[in-house]
Amino acid sequence: MDNCLFCKIAAGALPAHKIYEDDHILAFLDLHPIREGHTLVIPKAHHVWFEDLPEPLATRITSCAQKIARAMKTLYSVERVSLFYTGIHVPHAHAHVVPMHHVHDVTSAAYLREGLDSFTTPPQLDSDTMFATAQGLQKHL
Repeated sequence: MDNCLFCKIAAGALPAHKIYEDDHILAFLDLHPIREGHTLVIPKAHHVWFEDLPEPLATRITSCAQKIARAMKTLYSVERVSLFYTGIHVPHAHAHVVPMHHVHDVTSAAYLREGLDSFTTPPQLDSDTMFATAQGLQKHL
């Protein structure tokens, strides 16, 4: 898809703070994280909805997310890491992997500050923080 943000990132046409990459998937830091370390895992092939992912590809994404979750537990000393698919703003299947420092870390409240009919983008982290975060997660994979 020529206009798909995540297809452009997967193709290397747009930069990303990569955590993991193989021939089929790419994991990179979310530019507007719920928490530091918030990582997206995407298929390199374009699939709009997660339920349309071929089962082996969905399994590959989940296995990668598990490895990232283990790294997050070590790096951030958290008990839980959340994995969820939303697909609200980028029409390309993507899994969110988020370290949970608080029981409400992954509620939609961060996105709904302006009400149910709009979307609030969480603040973007600076490039140095993103680089250091990516390095920390890669180290623990």
